[in-house]
Amino acid sequence: MSDVAYYSAEGLKKLRDELEQLEHVERPRVTKEIADARDKGDLSENAEYHAAKEEQSLLEYKIAQLKDTLSKARLIDESLLDTSKVLALSKVKIKNIENNMEFEYTLVADAVSDLSQGKLSVGSPIGKGLLGKEVGDIAEIQVPSGIMKFEILSISR
Repeated sequence: MSDVAYYSAEGLKKLRDELEQLEHVERPRVTKEIADARDKGDLSENAEYHAAKEEQSLLEYKIAQLKDTLSKARLIDESLLDTSKVLALSKVKIKNIENNMEFEYTLVADAVSDLSQGKLSVGSPIGKGLLGKEVGDIAEIQVPSGIMKFEILSISR
């Protein structure tokens, strides 16, 4: 199964910028820290060396994860997307049927989701439950606390 994720130009740029920062700023910094710690003598009792090596390991893992994410990323021309139903990169306004609270989210790929900015992951339970719905539909979504019902009020780009 392919794990292709769709991104706006802004979202894809954010990922590429982060990878650039990690590879060309953070990696050389950590390499220098390892070299400096190595110069201090006995490595078996050198806490700075072990801390720098651990940081390097975590950094390389994050770089590999980002490269994997970018290899599966696809750019979407948002102007060509259908606004009659909820899709990736749709801006959707929903109303919780139970308490009448309204929310507006843009459905985005997992790597760029940020609820504080109104960016909801398409891989989340609510994101998955909204996909394919049209204005006026009621989405019944299974969440850890039970079933939530949301009415689709509007869909835009």
